[in-house]
Amino acid sequence: MTTQRALVLVEPGKTEVREIEIPVLGPEEALLQVNMVGFCGGDLNGFRGLFELQEYPNVLGHEVGATILETGSQVPDEFKPGMKVTLNPYLNCGHCVSCRKGRPNACQDNKTMGVRRPGAMTRVIAVPWQKLHSSTQLSARELALVEPLTVGFHAAARGRVSAGEKVAVIGCGIVGMGAIAASVHKGAEVIAIDIDEAKMHTAKLAGAAHTINTTKVDLHEALSKITDGDGPDVIIEAVGNAATYRAAVDEVAYTGRVVYIGYAKKPVDYNTGTFVRKEIEILGSRNCLGDFPDVIEYLEAGKFPVDAVISRVVSLDEAGQALADWSANPGPITKIMVDFDTSKTR
Repeated sequence: MTTQRALVLVEPGKTEVREIEIPVLGPEEALLQVNMVGFCGGDLNGFRGLFELQEYPNVLGHEVGATILETGSQVPDEFKPGMKVTLNPYLNCGHCVSCRKGRPNACQDNKTMGVRRPGAMTRVIAVPWQKLHSSTQLSARELALVEPLTVGFHAAARGRVSAGEKVAVIGCGIVGMGAIAASVHKGAEVIAIDIDEAKMHTAKLAGAAHTINTTKVDLHEALSKITDGDGPDVIIEAVGNAATYRAAVDEVAYTGRVVYIGYAKKPVDYNTGTFVRKEIEILGSRNCLGDFPDVIEYLEAGKFPVDAVISRVVSLDEAGQALADWSANPGPITKIMVDFDTSKTR
């Protein structure tokens, strides 16, 4: 048997389960049996044709819980068959200015699995051993949550979140949940902002001290009340639309920090005088940088509401429809997982 089934994003709005080649193991690679893969917001925007980096057609998937099947001849002994792992799905060029500065997460030619190179939404993949991170305690679904949570952890690090600060996170999807969890973990008082009550309930389970549903209350008034009129010290935007981009700048405290994770889908108009008057810092946050061990340790401590954030678990054959359903009704969905241990993956 030389082929296997995989979920391919053919073009915006269209997925197919196709036959692809089973990879050949290289000397510095590990062959992984994929157990669980999560859909991310990038997959959703790629399906909608709104993600500028998405290449078509492409096998989706980069949030992975897997088991090592076999290792190449040059893989260190610490990685053994049977070990449970997740992986860093980013591939950097190594020579652009970001890479030379030690920030490969912002590589100018970054190739993320499922976006600019084939992903993990299939049964067997080959991965460079340097990209692997193991845990003896975490389940496949927990391992598949590590990567999206690292994105939120990195955003909190970019914002220099510290104990005692008031931090608002706009958007309680899985990346926003990572930012909430990281900020709570650092000792901040966290304000979770969304339009879905179920997501904000989950944010409370992750440690958010306050929630604001902007369909029910005025955002400015609610933030003013919580922060005694100052505004949050840090606002992390994890939605990616013009209104929330502007709100982050408008609502952050004087001398505060704004961190953008979400990709805005169109240009955003600002009153730039606000930047200067408040002397705020505006920071982009892309992927993650060395956050995998921290997130694994955090999950191993049992501090995160894993079951609460997983909205739906489907098989490979159901995955394309699940992605379409998410596109049609994104509000209540935090995380969809594809379970390969129950799929007919051949």
